[in-house]
Amino acid sequence: MDFNIAVQYLKQRCGAIPETAIVLGSGLSTLADLIEDKIIIPYKDIPGFVQSTVEGHSGNLIFGNLSGKRVVCQQGRFHYYEGWSLEQITFPVRVFALLGVKNYIATNAAGSLNETMTPGQIVLIKDHINHLGVNPLRGVNLSEFGVRFPSLHDAYSYQLRELALKTAQENAISLKEGVYIAVSGPSFETKAECKMFASWGADVVGMSTVPGVIVAVHCGLKVLAFSVVTNMTNIFHSLEHTHEDVQKAAELAKDNLELIISQILKKI
Repeated sequence: MDFNIAVQYLKQRCGAIPETAIVLGSGLSTLADLIEDKIIIPYKDIPGFVQSTVEGHSGNLIFGNLSGKRVVCQQGRFHYYEGWSLEQITFPVRVFALLGVKNYIATNAAGSLNETMTPGQIVLIKDHINHLGVNPLRGVNLSEFGVRFPSLHDAYSYQLRELALKTAQENAISLKEGVYIAVSGPSFETKAECKMFASWGADVVGMSTVPGVIVAVHCGLKVLAFSVVTNMTNIFHSLEHTHEDVQKAAELAKDNLELIISQILKKI
């Protein structure tokens, strides 16, 4: 994949180079409304970018200023269950790295495997379990980005997590740390699967984020990631889940999450 074609295309349009990339998950796209002096570029216009096909994912790359810092915002992400390869899903991350981005902030909507994490709770991801069945670094190593065997001992930057926890405390926002497990989807998880995931030590489950984080670490970016709990999984009940319900529930926490991210940007 030719990352440089996309990089050159964006450099001609993005203005100042962003320090931080932000990826917005299901129901969380309104953070982009806070960006000032926007330059909006549809994914369909960017060489190498595929299209987001999921409701609630707008499909734009937005450059601009947030909290006085230059950012690039991925308004809607790509998912493995849409049929894209992991190389296609993580293509934007490598483009961000080549543009000069230093920090990668990811958000997602997730189901809770932990009875103390109820809908509306923001979870600061401290670690993950990759249950996609494949790794985005599989194949020939792209040595211009990183080493063959990157360490994930600090995949979710301890320094940035401490900053996030302090920021939440200063603003009286509940922020709990937890482990995120990524599954392929698109079907929601069974009760038996959720029980298994919880026994492994996972707190929340979703269908995204992990491939981008792995590639961001490979590229040397500092990573921070948040889940918004949108539903309790079937460990706790036997009701049906829908994507529409996930989007509605994300509304419960989006204002607090936007505040945390905006405040963090001031301090990075």
